[in-house]
Amino acid sequence: MAPAKIVIVGGGFSGVECARYLERHLRPEEAFVQLVTPDAGLLYLPLLPQVASGVLNPRSISVSLRRVLRRTEVVPGMAIGVHPVTRQVVVRRSAGGECALDYDHLVLVPGSITRVLDVPGLQEHGFGMKTLAEAMFLRDHVLQQLDVAAVRGEEDEDRERLNFVTIGAGYAGTETTAVLNKVTQAAARRYFPRLESGMVRWHLVTHGDRIMPELGERLQADAKRHLAQRGIELIFGASAKEVTAHGVTLTNGRTIRSRTVVWTAGVAPSPLAGHLGADTDKGRIVADAELTVPGMTGVWACGDAAAVPDLATGGGAVCAPTAQHAMRQGRHLGRNLVAELRGGRREPYRHPDLGMVVDLGGKDALARPLKVGMRGVPAQFVTRGYHLMALRTIVARARVAFDWTVHGLSGDDFLRIGYGDYGTHTIGGFEQTGCYLPADEVPPMLDALGPGERPETP
Repeated sequence: MAPAKIVIVGGGFSGVECARYLERHLRPEEAFVQLVTPDAGLLYLPLLPQVASGVLNPRSISVSLRRVLRRTEVVPGMAIGVHPVTRQVVVRRSAGGECALDYDHLVLVPGSITRVLDVPGLQEHGFGMKTLAEAMFLRDHVLQQLDVAAVRGEEDEDRERLNFVTIGAGYAGTETTAVLNKVTQAAARRYFPRLESGMVRWHLVTHGDRIMPELGERLQADAKRHLAQRGIELIFGASAKEVTAHGVTLTNGRTIRSRTVVWTAGVAPSPLAGHLGADTDKGRIVADAELTVPGMTGVWACGDAAAVPDLATGGGAVCAPTAQHAMRQGRHLGRNLVAELRGGRREPYRHPDLGMVVDLGGKDALARPLKVGMRGVPAQFVTRGYHLMALRTIVARARVAFDWTVHGLSGDDFLRIGYGDYGTHTIGGFEQTGCYLPADEVPPMLDALGPGERPETP
């Protein structure tokens, strides 16, 4: 029999872990595996704030897919449409043009995108923190504000440039604010003596009354205290109402003049989740505990774009969209897919939460491994140890450990590359959120493309 054709959409944690498992447990004559991804690297998102702060080199947290996948065909492009009736995926190639990929089994793990609400001016003036390019661009922009404010001498404009606002106090927003506040404060003290003490101000805005609720009450209180001691203003019960080039108006009526509004107010499932016609839960594809999509033959889903029952918690809860679940679900999906191809028995996914870790920069960290609260240096040791073990290759672990060591010994050079000096960059531009086809346009596109084709090997 011809080998089964497996198409994996998404090169994140779930997709790569699934492909790795299939390579190790299926013979070439059993299956031909393709992985569709716009990038050739696996980005380790939890360490993105440390790229923005300059602690880590960008290459350190992005692992080459061709280093970890040997038999999987990596298709450089973006899946913009899925048609489950004809069993085809529409792919916009990185080199231009579209093609249709046929599949026997579709593993839909496209992950998530930044949840951009209908806030006037947000698309044009907001900064995201979901991709490597966004993190590097944000660092450049923040340092540029210090460079300009240090020489202009117009106090009102200087204060506007040195006011920084983050909307969203989840893990990404809190860590980004904490580490960039540390960088800007240090830069102002060392290299910009003209800047008055206290001119550099960071504001962390959240619509609720808590930050990082998964940490528990005691560690939340510790986090608030750490942030307050660093001069970060916490604003509760508010969000962005309007963003302009010169500031943000909050829903509580307050206006903060600023040139930098960082938007980390949650994520949304990839738009591909709506193409199947399957049931969804807050935009996530409803999958069963075995990671198949009910009513869809040969379709599997997990990770951020799927609502998978959390059997370890019970009570009808679904697994949180975290890297911890994504990696384990990817491996489990691969295991069930192998069992399906060989006539074996699929097993339900069950994984207890191992806890959370938060790096606030320097020696400040919070961790809750196995529900045991930790803070300070012990928590930083656990936090960095967890990140090193979660990285997929020895090379990546070595690079990250080396960067941490060098930065700890030498500090930051506060160097700007110049990314923000040319053109306009937006959240939608970085994450390509406008590229997806509406679901009803997928069949006409497939008709225009003709029979499915196997793309050329990159």
